Amino acid sequence: MPQHTNQRTVAADISCSGIGLHSGKTVHLTIKPAPINHGIQFVRTDLLDCPRISAHFNMVVDTSLATVLGYNGFIVSTIEHLMASFAGLSIDNALVELDDYEIPIMDGSAGPFVELIKSAGIQEQTGLRHFFVVKELIEFIDDGKAVRIYPSPTFKISCTIEYDHPYLKKQSYSVELTDAVFEHEICKARTYGFLQEVEYLKRYGFAKGGSLDNALVIDQHDILNQDSLRYPDEFVRHKILDCIGDFSLLGMPVLGHVVLNKSGHAFNHAFLKKFFSQKESWETRTLQETDNPAA
Repeated sequence: MPQHTNQRTVAADISCSGIGLHSGKTVHLTIKPAPINHGIQFVRTDLLDCPRISAHFNMVVDTSLATVLGYNGFIVSTIEHLMASFAGLSIDNALVELDDYEIPIMDGSAGPFVELIKSAGIQEQTGLRHFFVVKELIEFIDDGKAVRIYPSPTFKISCTIEYDHPYLKKQSYSVELTDAVFEHEICKARTYGFLQEVEYLKRYGFAKGGSLDNALVIDQHDILNQDSLRYPDEFVRHKILDCIGDFSLLGMPVLGHVVLNKSGHAFNHAFLKKFFSQKESWETRTLQETDNPAA
């Protein structure tokens, strides 16, 4: 059974600043409490009339370099680590204000956002949480990549990555997600990339804010970062972190076992479309409606 049956929000306003990974711009961000059934919404305070957008998969307009929401001509980019923080700490409702289009990358993980949220505290609300309860296998497979979700009474993620690289090779990790597991085993895993890819992105005006301070960078033989890895399998743990952020865009927590093989943002997003199209394979309900949510 999940830890929390009631909806939750942050207990107070909290703010931070940081550099956008791709824009290189300094971004100021504030997270505010929000009422029951509000969900996660983003507000662009730098634009006329301060437009807002819901964090939902049908608002995603790009997944090539990061997860980008878009609506009516404006965007909010690189939301995945902040969204993973909300989902990993079981926060259902929050209003996120920012004064540019890209969420700050911080140290390349969700750790700074988790610390920020915990510093404000988390408020349990009177409304019940609604869950997507998976009743039968849903899968999306293409070109050696796969995402599957199986029935489970809790939210589990198992992930495998594999690279033809002497340092990375093959890594697998599996977790049953709770607030504590997310905080101690997942949230500090940093994003990563290959040096050749980073140089290519910078040449074409992307990754302007990228550095060894906010990403693990790998050359042909080794890792360039001088500091040691935070986990021995930090790379696959970051893929799980990304998955948590991507799946949070379903709009409600999931009871199911997600199994990923060589997946990324774009492939996860394609799976979410498949998930919603296969409505006979899941149902939504609160946990008070049944004692056995996977039955």
